[in-house]
Amino acid sequence: MVTAPHPRRTLASRLPEFPWDSLASARELAASHADGIVDLSVGTPVDPTPVSVQQALADAADSHGYPTTIGTPALREGIVSFLQRHRAAPSELDVQHVLPTIGSKELVAHLPFQLGLGPGDAVAFPHVAYPTYDIGARLVGAQPLPVDMVRLAAEGEAALPDPSLASRIRLLWLNSPSNPTGAVLEADQIAAIVRWARERGIVVASDECYALLPWTVDEVPSVLDPRVNEGSLSGLLCVYSLSKQSNLAGYRAAFVAGDPALVGELLAVRKQAGMMIPGPIQAAMAAALDDDGAVAAQRETYRARRALLSGALRDAGGEIHGSDAGLYLWTTFREDCATSVRALAGLGILVAPGMFYGEAGGTFVRVALTATDERIAAAARRLQRH
Repeated sequence: MVTAPHPRRTLASRLPEFPWDSLASARELAASHADGIVDLSVGTPVDPTPVSVQQALADAADSHGYPTTIGTPALREGIVSFLQRHRAAPSELDVQHVLPTIGSKELVAHLPFQLGLGPGDAVAFPHVAYPTYDIGARLVGAQPLPVDMVRLAAEGEAALPDPSLASRIRLLWLNSPSNPTGAVLEADQIAAIVRWARERGIVVASDECYALLPWTVDEVPSVLDPRVNEGSLSGLLCVYSLSKQSNLAGYRAAFVAGDPALVGELLAVRKQAGMMIPGPIQAAMAAALDDDGAVAAQRETYRARRALLSGALRDAGGEIHGSDAGLYLWTTFREDCATSVRALAGLGILVAPGMFYGEAGGTFVRVALTATDERIAAAARRLQRH
């Protein structure tokens, strides 16, 4: 007698459907516009990678040996210098506090695994957020826990859907500036969350990849800032990407910095798994970290696109919420997000529905600034005529 094999539960069965696949019909409608689609749905850079970075990549092309997981001395020193110039990192920060990663998404998705989380643990993250925080929890069988971080800073455990869950949280994600809302947490709010987490032994990971794109705020505080962390990096990680500010999305160039003990844990796991950034990319990253001029120029390009697009959205009856920093305009049109997506697709403009980012996003759409000047201008004309 042949026994049927025991049904295997695949890792993929823990995951929701990939949200972007659901935009297929809206994309088809937008693409049918006589003047072509304006794709403002995904925040992928469209402008050239800085010449300094391209040259560094070319110069390092003869890369015949294996790269190191820990990164070249030049790259690590470049990360330290960047963080001290731009993220208020203390002078004590050194190369033992930093580690390059293969883009930031892989780190976000795999951080719970690399920190040893599993079933019975919980991962907290903003209640309107980049979906990969949730995915990272699901990949290890932990409980995803959306939390209003502004309320958490003010009210502590009362902000949780169930205060008893506090004892299960082992990792808490911050994201300021937020993707998708563009909201920025103030230094005292981050400090309150850090104190709350430390009292419970919770690791705080702060995703700050939009920090050099501020619009209506004077500063974007970092978890590395002594005003926030009381002079200690214990239990803290800052996650940063060069994809947006330097147009390096195709390079998969990012890094993590903070508590050297935690960085050491990540390094030990990543060495065993062979998670290494290619050598030429490491050289390109070092050049990008040193090129503040290119970052400033790109910021002004986005500033102009934002001014044009935000005015046009308001002319079309939209209301922009938050959006104080980053690459998105978090917008409502007095209707549910699916209706707004369809209406904008009818104008040849594709945007992301807010429900991708949590239940609280159900009436919003996320409108990206990452299209060429010509396409942004086309979108603005269509909205103003609408």
